[in-house]
Formats: sequence, C-alpha cells, structure tokens
Amino acid sequence: MVYATRGLVDALLALAAEAEPDDLTISLAVTPASDLDGDVAAPADAPVFTHFYPPETGRSLTAVFGVDLSVPAGQTQGRFVSHPRGTLEVAKTDDLHETILVAVPPWEASSLAAFDRSGRKRPLELVDAAPPPESLA
Repeated sequence: MVYATRGLVDALLALAAEAEPDDLTISLAVTPASDLDGDVAAPADAPVFTHFYPPETGRSLTAVFGVDLSVPAGQTQGRFVSHPRGTLEVAKTDDLHETILVAVPPWEASSLAAFDRSGRKRPLELVDAAPPPESLA
C-alpha cells in the first residue's frame, strides 16, 4: 500500500496542470503515519508521502554539475511524474524511484496511480492528514 496526503496530491496535480503541455518530475519525501495530524488509517510506522521538493529549485546547479544538488541525498523515497499526453503507467523515459506516482489529465485524484520501479501498479490510499509543523530555527 502507498499512502499520500490529500494536500500533497492536490498540490502535485495543480503543478502538473500548470506545467501542461510539458512533463513534470518532482521528488517526494515521507513522514511516518504516527507523526501526522489528522485521520490516518495506516499503520503507525507506514511511510506517508507528505512533502515535495519544487522542481525549479537548483535547476542551474543541475545544469552545471549534471547532478541534482537541490535535493538532499537519500531524503526522497518517491517521485511524481506527469504524462500530459501519455497513459497512466510508468514510461521508459521517467526518472525512476522506489515509488512513482503518475498522473494524467484531467489532473484529478482519479487520474493518479502509484507504481513500483518495475512499473507494477500498487494500491494508493489518500489520507486526510497533515505533517507536523516544522521550524527553520
């Protein structure tokens, strides 16, 4: 089972709609279900996708060094990809990760699915919860 917060999914789908007709790839991070505030019907230790790293962050560094330096190494457990002209499946050209969330138009929760890195579909459950507040201090 793959878990993601409804807020994250709404934000990702909005970004995909804005990027259309271009594809979009976004790194995703998780929070343990026990740390979330809200209704979480998941085991306490289940990872829930809650955060993303904006796709524009560090683009110039990536262009110069050929490596995405904007996302901390080992800090993302998944990837979101949009297929504005494609099908709801993992494509050979997608940036693969342990878990991949793929979306297609009309950019609604019903047009989003989860897959493993081999392209096998996995069950996806949206939870109405929020990650705990964070501080930069």
